[in-house]
Amino acid sequence: MHGPDEKLTRLEALAQEAADAVTPGVQVAEGVERADVDAVNRREERSLYKKRARIHPKRAYGTFRQLKWLIMAVTLGIYYVTPWLRWDRGAGPDQAVLLDLPHRKFYFFFVEIWPQEIYLLTGVLIISALALFLFTSLFGRVWCGYSCPQTVWTDLFIAVERFIEGDRNARIRLDKMPWNASKLSKKVTKHLIWLVIAVLTGGAWVFYFRDAPTLLGELVTLQAPMAAVAFIGIFTFTTYSLGGLMREQVCIYMCPWPRIQGAMFDEDSLLVTYRERRGEPRAAHKKGESWENRGDCIRCRQCVAVCPMGIDIRDGPQLECIHCALCIDACNEVMAKIGRPPNLIGYETFRNLEAANSGRYAPVRFFRPRVIVYSVLIAALALLMVYALFTRDTLSLSILRDRNPLYVTLSDGSVRNGYTLKIINRKHEPRFFRIDASGMAGSKLVVMGLREPEIDVSADDIRSVKVFISGPSPAGGKQALTIAVTDTQDGRTASEATTFRGPE
Repeated sequence: MHGPDEKLTRLEALAQEAADAVTPGVQVAEGVERADVDAVNRREERSLYKKRARIHPKRAYGTFRQLKWLIMAVTLGIYYVTPWLRWDRGAGPDQAVLLDLPHRKFYFFFVEIWPQEIYLLTGVLIISALALFLFTSLFGRVWCGYSCPQTVWTDLFIAVERFIEGDRNARIRLDKMPWNASKLSKKVTKHLIWLVIAVLTGGAWVFYFRDAPTLLGELVTLQAPMAAVAFIGIFTFTTYSLGGLMREQVCIYMCPWPRIQGAMFDEDSLLVTYRERRGEPRAAHKKGESWENRGDCIRCRQCVAVCPMGIDIRDGPQLECIHCALCIDACNEVMAKIGRPPNLIGYETFRNLEAANSGRYAPVRFFRPRVIVYSVLIAALALLMVYALFTRDTLSLSILRDRNPLYVTLSDGSVRNGYTLKIINRKHEPRFFRIDASGMAGSKLVVMGLREPEIDVSADDIRSVKVFISGPSPAGGKQALTIAVTDTQDGRTASEATTFRGPE
């Protein structure tokens, strides 16, 4: 079957024999070494997996590239500068945005979120998710292409790489050339700058959780807590590896959003699209040649060269496409040079693509059911959040009744219950409160450690107090009771119902 007189080459013969070797009942012909067959099998197995081809995106020029530079500058500026903004609250920390985990409080300028108000943070997250759904339905992966942290930092790292190593062709040549002093210096410089950016990124994130000037001083003097140093190291590693080394692989293999967002698209979603009806058939073009019986695409592949994901937009919708629209800028630049209309690649809807085949144009429908539903939900939740924020009380009370023991019988036959009260003062000034119990005749209230049932609570603080209430044994072993705290200055009151227990 595989004699030397066959016209197959040596490699073809080995490949055929390897295929025969995995077919039941077929024996490998004599005279072929097992090592050769194993080598072919290994090559076949390796071919099942595509090796990553390093992407060297070319710099684009145009409207969308400028928009991406602007959004990058704004988002990075907000991220790095926000921890250093100050906000005078009269009491407590003066950092404008602070996630104070030790004291269980989040500060956002004039808003304070206490543990009991975590629903406010939940509402913000829900509104953010709905807003993402809304913009995805309208404009496709606009979040991925412009505002996603992975996109922003990858753009920043590529800009550093381009500044040091040159644009696309120069970087490709540098990677192919043998190692020498010039190549080593450029590579080392690039990675050092990447590490500096990663350290600054990790440090900026930790500054959100502790007073930024204080933590910076501790870092400089090597007195910072180990937890802060450890988290800076973790965020440095992730920023450097995800933004500098992995890049498009994060979007393709790690991020779940590309696979989820397909459910957000409809026939009226604006997506970055190659207008095939206008561009086909493709062919190279020389100056002075006629444009009859051919498309506007001249196969220059500039749309591929600028793509940070390394895909060809002309192949249609793809999971890898993040809709950064740099291919639009690259194509428009070429169209201007050859004297053809712009937007061979542009934002288009599936409805318009289908209508174009019949020579009609379908206007984009921005107001459609899913867009209206998302908009109404966002507006309703936002109004509810604002109402909850501005109507919340500056005084709260929570009560925890003692469980062990449930009650104590005193020598005079009366019964005593113990309660732990947590009084929350959300004002930026100290307040004095009087504690009262009602709902049970003959009851007596004593605050542990105090002669009078009046306590003070510091500004913007929580105070826990132990309270004992004694009284006659309740009928049936249980009696409803209400404990209230009253501000002695403005008369504001907070109360909570509880029970008074005794022998059944």
